[in-house]
Amino acid sequence: MCFEMLLKSLVVWLGMLIFAIANGVLRDSLLIPALGTVPGFVLSGLLLSCLILVTAYLTLPWLGASSLVQLLVVGFGWLALTLVFEFSFGFIRGMTMDELLAAYTFKDGNTWPVVLVATAAAPWIAARLRGLL
Repeated sequence: MCFEMLLKSLVVWLGMLIFAIANGVLRDSLLIPALGTVPGFVLSGLLLSCLILVTAYLTLPWLGASSLVQLLVVGFGWLALTLVFEFSFGFIRGMTMDELLAAYTFKDGNTWPVVLVATAAAPWIAARLRGLL
């Protein structure tokens, strides 16, 4: 595995993190007040999943990941970084483990597990769309 590709993957993930934070602000300040909890969460999850997929599609040539193993390493690396960030940030905010795990139940329209699957699969999907696999 090329160190340069892994470093580039981290840079791309940091960009996706910015999208995710902006998406959360949009969800809490506009989508949920305008649409309600369930539609707001569903739309927010779909929007973030699409942003992640578009980001993967646009950055795939720059990343240089082309083999299935490389694509899986990048995708599962993004997933691991996301989970570490989510749990660390939650603990810093004083959330309990039960509160953190509630996001994984689809309660009230929460589609966070779908976003995580999109994150892990995004490099592979992007490669398929680009005809590389």
